[in-house]
Amino acid sequence: MKPSDEHLKKRISRISDDELSDQHSFDHLRRILGAICGPLCALLVYYACEFDGLSPEGHKLLAIMTLVSLWWITEPIPIPVTSLIGPTLCVVCGVVGMKEAFAAFANPMIFLFMGGFIIAKAMMVNGLDKRIAYGIISMRWVGDSPRRIFLAIGLACMLCSGWISNTATAAMMFPISLGLLEAIREMMAANGKEIRLSTYKYATGLMLMTAYACSIGGVLTPIGTPPNIIMLGFLNELANIQISFFQWMIWGFVAMVVYFVITYFVLWKMFPSDEAHIHGAQTFIHSKIQELGHWTRAQKNTLFAFGVAVVLWVTPGVLGILFGPKSEALVQYNKLFPEAIAAMVGALLLFFLPVDKKWSKMTLEWRDAVQGVEWGTLLLFGGGLAMGGMMYSTKLSEWIGGKILLLMGGEPSQVLLIAIFCVMALLLSELTSHTAATNMIGPLAISAAIGAGFSPIPVAVGIALSSSLGFMLPVSTPPNAIVYASGYIPITKMIKTGVIIDFVGIAFVTIPLVIYLVSWVVSIF
Repeated sequence: MKPSDEHLKKRISRISDDELSDQHSFDHLRRILGAICGPLCALLVYYACEFDGLSPEGHKLLAIMTLVSLWWITEPIPIPVTSLIGPTLCVVCGVVGMKEAFAAFANPMIFLFMGGFIIAKAMMVNGLDKRIAYGIISMRWVGDSPRRIFLAIGLACMLCSGWISNTATAAMMFPISLGLLEAIREMMAANGKEIRLSTYKYATGLMLMTAYACSIGGVLTPIGTPPNIIMLGFLNELANIQISFFQWMIWGFVAMVVYFVITYFVLWKMFPSDEAHIHGAQTFIHSKIQELGHWTRAQKNTLFAFGVAVVLWVTPGVLGILFGPKSEALVQYNKLFPEAIAAMVGALLLFFLPVDKKWSKMTLEWRDAVQGVEWGTLLLFGGGLAMGGMMYSTKLSEWIGGKILLLMGGEPSQVLLIAIFCVMALLLSELTSHTAATNMIGPLAISAAIGAGFSPIPVAVGIALSSSLGFMLPVSTPPNAIVYASGYIPITKMIKTGVIIDFVGIAFVTIPLVIYLVSWVVSIF
């Protein structure tokens, strides 16, 4: 049975007025407090506090970082604007010069992300993302089993969000999941069993799987979610450590699989289906596939450009395995095709591949590309790198890192160091943007690790992975907010499942796995 398109639209747009009002009231109060407390705390740090061992520039930067951090958390103004205020104030207050303050906005990582955004937009505009998603959930092994549909939806969300933004993937998969639930409701109604999806356990589980899998898939690649590339940027800027796209994918793949297994079993245990078969599900899926029609030239071109970028990204890893990490072939390749150039090659191809014989239209139009680039994210990323770099150059991060080590007893174990920063990243990402949380914690964690004599790689990777575990609240991540709008997820259920998955994920993945996995990978490369 095919659910009514009009009914689906109503379900997609439905949000409880009371819940929306409560959320807006909380956000309004948070913004007012941030607007008042941010400047007051910054002035207090600058005028009322004296810090031994901190340079005058470091003292000024600490006051500015106080303002920026509080405004990143409370958002009295848009987060990207705050990211520009920080470097601007640093120049005005004489912390650094203009060139040093804004140099990070031209960091190659910015163009790696930009290329990824453009490729992802082409996939969305030309329908390649939906073709991939429907292709996964229509596989023969899925059938009409509720458990396998549950698994397939999760896999589709996870694999797509490794290359497309988590928000875009959730927006794409949300109506697909809603359509499947409507098919279930209509099938059960035809069999004489009326259900309310808002109180149906399986509906809650499927919605949560849609959101959580989108966040989990983001850990797969450096471009999957902003925290990954931010921590890679900090490692490069603050510790002169370069992690390749291929190396990250090894860690990201293992973490993604373990996160997904944990999430799948927790959600299925808490929200099982009471039906053995969903007879209308495959009919719905196949009807959507038929609506897509045959492969278009634009879709083939997009797949080709995407494939070129992926091949260029993973080639250094293959060369390193075949010829060694210091081979001439690898060195020359990295000079010609660093990750950012690989992303730009794939993105630029989209403007050269025609979709018709007359060459009158290319695979991607510039207006679509502009809309696809998340400029706010790029500004936030650049601002975070700028503030982190200045914290390093003024030795502020070293000073704060030393204070953190003293609080830990002077000589903490590596596991304790990683655990504390991972939990900090997790808790902060539940309350604010995970990108802002990573920008705040990343430089401190790297400096603390170096000060304690540890490699900063494990704690950097741990923070990136922990920041993607914001599962407890609708405001924690955009995917959570999107599926919460369905009305099928009681807030208590989201908090309960989020707490379980968050801390099980940190305990069994982020700490021991990162340490041993990083040690293993570093020994190979």
